[in-house]
Amino acid sequence: MADKNGNVLAKSYGLDIPAKNYPFHVKGMENVDWGMKDRLSRIFRPDSGKTVMLAFDHGYIMGATAGLERLDLAIEPLAEHADAMMATRGAIRSCIQPNHNKPVILRASAGSTVLKEDLSDEVVGVDIDDAIRINASCLAIQVFVGAKGECSSLNNLVKTIDAGARYGIPTLGVTAVGKEMERTNRYFMLATRVLAELGAHIVKTYYCDDFEKVVAACPVPIVVAGGKKVPEFDALTMAYEAIQAGAAGVDMGRNVFQAQDPVAMIKAISGVVHDQLTPTQALDLYHTEIHLAQ
Repeated sequence: MADKNGNVLAKSYGLDIPAKNYPFHVKGMENVDWGMKDRLSRIFRPDSGKTVMLAFDHGYIMGATAGLERLDLAIEPLAEHADAMMATRGAIRSCIQPNHNKPVILRASAGSTVLKEDLSDEVVGVDIDDAIRINASCLAIQVFVGAKGECSSLNNLVKTIDAGARYGIPTLGVTAVGKEMERTNRYFMLATRVLAELGAHIVKTYYCDDFEKVVAACPVPIVVAGGKKVPEFDALTMAYEAIQAGAAGVDMGRNVFQAQDPVAMIKAISGVVHDQLTPTQALDLYHTEIHLAQ
């Protein structure tokens, strides 16, 4: 038990050292609460300020996706190499071990499947209490700017932002791109800015021409979606160009788990994002990892 002598003898006050304010490494998040900063620091590595998210939430609208037929077999070898995992609560609870200690970006919106023409009519599909039980570090909401369900999806976003903020949990706003929406920097500049203005702490969007303008106009971190499977060099080039344009990371799914060697691919992507490897250097790393694994 402490006693009064301990206080009398205390002397290490550092009187010659002024108190230091440390700048926060996540864009636009200097003034959020400590708990939210702690969660964001788990997602965005403090040494680089960037993140490699592993997305495997495709089943919430697509069902069993190529490469994700067995989530336990597909994701377990990749989890240790990702900075964060973006997934549904069902996938996390049933298929992913709780010992990876990776931040979970929890898919919190739900809606129609790919069997429907219009996917924009979504709802909030996860209660905040369940997100806390899962120990989610972030909540993800899909927003359909320009689609029929634009207003309702924006409502889902703001409701989730408010619910998460009560407990220091940030929200990731995802810019959906449907058949009727344009994929131009003008569109992405509008969509990402709207999500940030409504309070999203992170925005996920697609890479496009003049992407540096999209990043500059968005006051919070932008993470770039991997999209459909493309050749490995093309995926690495896209990641490199996005990072060079100011993106705070990538959220790769099909370009990882559908690669010839998924583990080698996520290591190569991490090299681009965190170690500033060029696409050629990253592709060399990819082939080296394949060789070493044989």
